[in-house]
Amino acid sequence: MEKMDVYSSLGSQRKKFLSWQMRTILVTMLGYAIFYFVRKNFSLAMPGLTAEYGITNKSFGWIIFASSLVYGFSRFINGYSVDRVKGRIIMALGLLLCAVANFAFGFGVNLSQVFTGTESGPDFTSALILIMGITIILNQYFQGMGFPPCARILPHWIPPAELATKMSIWNTSHSIGAAFAVIICGYIMGTMGTDMSANTEVVARITANLTNNDVANATTQALTYAAHVGAWKWCFWIPACIAVAGAIFIFLGLRDEPKDVGLPDLPDTSLGSYSESMSGKARKKFESVMVWKNRWVWTFCIANMFVYVVRMGVLDWGPKFLTESRGMDISTAGWTVAAFEIAGIVGTLFAGWATDHIFKGKGHHMCVVCMLGAAAFMTLFRFLPQSAGITITAAVLIGAGFCIYGPQALVGIELSKQATKEASARANGIAGILGYIGSGFSGLLVGYVADMYGWTRVFETIILVAVIGMLIILSMWQAPRDGYARSQQINYDEE
Repeated sequence: MEKMDVYSSLGSQRKKFLSWQMRTILVTMLGYAIFYFVRKNFSLAMPGLTAEYGITNKSFGWIIFASSLVYGFSRFINGYSVDRVKGRIIMALGLLLCAVANFAFGFGVNLSQVFTGTESGPDFTSALILIMGITIILNQYFQGMGFPPCARILPHWIPPAELATKMSIWNTSHSIGAAFAVIICGYIMGTMGTDMSANTEVVARITANLTNNDVANATTQALTYAAHVGAWKWCFWIPACIAVAGAIFIFLGLRDEPKDVGLPDLPDTSLGSYSESMSGKARKKFESVMVWKNRWVWTFCIANMFVYVVRMGVLDWGPKFLTESRGMDISTAGWTVAAFEIAGIVGTLFAGWATDHIFKGKGHHMCVVCMLGAAAFMTLFRFLPQSAGITITAAVLIGAGFCIYGPQALVGIELSKQATKEASARANGIAGILGYIGSGFSGLLVGYVADMYGWTRVFETIILVAVIGMLIILSMWQAPRDGYARSQQINYDEE
């Protein structure tokens, strides 16, 4: 009934509005999923880079740390950019530039050879790490042009009463994109490349690299990697081609606001006396009240940092952990991590539905439940014996994925509600900075702890972080459902 009340006020334009709403959700979903094709491919390429060039977890950790910080910074910058440039332009351009960076990454070895004049040795490896680090950092900056346009566009098309449910559906794009990325790249790593398994020199070098990095079953795995030398390059080139097509699709298929297609704004999203035609001073006051001085916005943003440590700790390092600690082949590890992502799809949908129908639109209540569940499943994973089969290992990761993706989706949704549709991109920009500080810290921390203390301590750390995140969200239990009432109380005449 609430849905009918909202949309019936649009009169004869109701059908057209709902059609464009669905189109906007689907185009942004598919577009943002493709961003993950040129983002999560790195985690599947890392084991191959270790095998062929001996790159350590610490080196990968520093790259992930730096690139994550850049991504967060980019989301913040582009949260402001979408106020001045059409969101669809920024989103399409960002995906196109990600494609360019991924093509460049695949040629990192060739560039290292040019700069050092050699195909191996410490200088070559150092140059390779530097070149790869630069291209990944650039890629992450361009990745930051993906979410802010969506954070601003979608609240213009979806009413607050439906935002959790429909944006939870939209948020499955994270998991869909990442799941397909790891499946495709896992397949690439297991089928493509040059077969050098008969070359004893290559096999010996790969065996030494794996042994030096404490990889389980190094001798056996060396033969697998030797059979697919250079496969990791295609983990970047093939997704890059998909990204080019995605950029064109976004530009042609998306529109930012209802007025761009001759439709009225949504009812139930009044901002009081605020309007885009107001003075710069008045608009700054709106932003100050709704974002910078909004305690609920900041609590969500801080909590987001801890959510990302947990999520990215598993997602970025899952393939490496499963191959090095559990002795899985890279293709099986890819499918296992994909199961984590697929479970995240279901968890995201359930979290959105439960927020609107059980917790009356208060997503922070649902976040507390989800973080508790994530901590419980990660604890169970910590105590799984080495002998645990693939099925059991995947089942526990599925449970963790089901729980952790709820908060990951709901934080962005709740920020769009608390900051309102006008300031949602800026609030999510702050969350992006803090979230990817957490992601970067996760990369650095996991790489260091894994090399110094082993993978068991890694998961103990992730469990602790999940509990802290739950407690932070619990502190805002009494927060309102959204910030529209707050926006209507702003007095723009006051100094």
